[in-house]
Amino acid sequence: MNSFEQSRKLAPRAKAAPWHVPVALLVAALLAGAPVYSETPTPVKAQVKVPTVTVAPVKMAEIIGQVFVSGTLVARDEILVYPQVSGFTIDSLTKRVGETVAAGDVLATLATRNLTVLVTQAQAEVTRVEASIRQAQSQINTAQAGLTQAEAQLARNAQLKNRGVGTQANLDDATAAAATARAAFSSATDGLALAQAQRDQVQAQLDLAMLNLDHAQITAPAAGIVSARNGQLGEIASSGGEPIYRIIADGAVDVELEIIESALGAVSVGDPVTLDIASVGTVTGSVLRISPTVDRVNRLAIVTVEVSSESQLRPGLFANGTIETARRTSLTVPTEAILNDSGDTYVLRVKEGVIERSPVTAGLIWEDYREIIDGLSENDMVIARAGAFFIDGDTVNTITEDQKTSSPAVTAGKDAGQ
Repeated sequence: MNSFEQSRKLAPRAKAAPWHVPVALLVAALLAGAPVYSETPTPVKAQVKVPTVTVAPVKMAEIIGQVFVSGTLVARDEILVYPQVSGFTIDSLTKRVGETVAAGDVLATLATRNLTVLVTQAQAEVTRVEASIRQAQSQINTAQAGLTQAEAQLARNAQLKNRGVGTQANLDDATAAAATARAAFSSATDGLALAQAQRDQVQAQLDLAMLNLDHAQITAPAAGIVSARNGQLGEIASSGGEPIYRIIADGAVDVELEIIESALGAVSVGDPVTLDIASVGTVTGSVLRISPTVDRVNRLAIVTVEVSSESQLRPGLFANGTIETARRTSLTVPTEAILNDSGDTYVLRVKEGVIERSPVTAGLIWEDYREIIDGLSENDMVIARAGAFFIDGDTVNTITEDQKTSSPAVTAGKDAGQ
């Protein structure tokens, strides 16, 4: 036996604890209500925040349809004044640009010396031909007398021949004399007709010469305002080229406006127009006529507008404004409330806090509102803006613009969905 084994025998043994002691302690703990293990806590259900949106009521309001236009002022009727006789020098020009003229006012005069000579020559020719007519008439009278005498002599010789006391030779001579007298009378008659024709011709020449002399004074054919003076003193007047004067008839000025073809069908004759005209200001008028054609290049049509008469209106001025195509009272919603999806137009109506997608038929836009032709009723509430963030069936809290304005607390804490 070694030393280690001797020491184990000599050392006292530790006394083992009975088995039932730990069990007793465990039972005591259970009876005392102490938990043996820790239970997992039940999670708290998260609260869902309902967004607040701005809504607007569907309401009746006046809607005005407008087409935006621009264009230029033009003379309603422009009179081009040309000389009625060519080849004569312009002696005077009496009117200047901007002056008002009346019908018949002298605008210019041509040199009349040559025209006066032509009138004198024509008058002399008329006098000569009238003398020829008198001579031809005298010849007719003489021929008539000779014919009467020759026919009487022929009748006597025929009677004598029938009674047997006259000769055939005398009858033949009388017959020949009567034929000669008839020929002379016919020739005299033709001479008179020729002289009368010559008189008509020279009378026409005289009338033309006198008319040209009258046309040496160039007058205004109608009242208006001189818009251009192209004639020059000393210039040879011609009926070709530029007119001597341009006149705005009665001073009436219209506006020719360009309008896109897609809006052409909305415009009618008589529609009211409001225009801003450079250097003049705001003027009103109405549609006078609509062009029956559209330009093939720029796809624009011309609408002519009659504006209130004002002396400041001048052809060439620029104008822009609107044509009022409609005015009526209709159901309206804010323009931003109208949404589009694949060609469908709709709004998001809110009823008892729940969103409903409502198809609508939309009409005119006026300022910040859009006309509703069909799909909604007055006082329905629709999401005024940010509707694209919501879908059918969403739950929301609502607030109106008036409520937002009157409640600073709400305004300060408004939801991002607004």
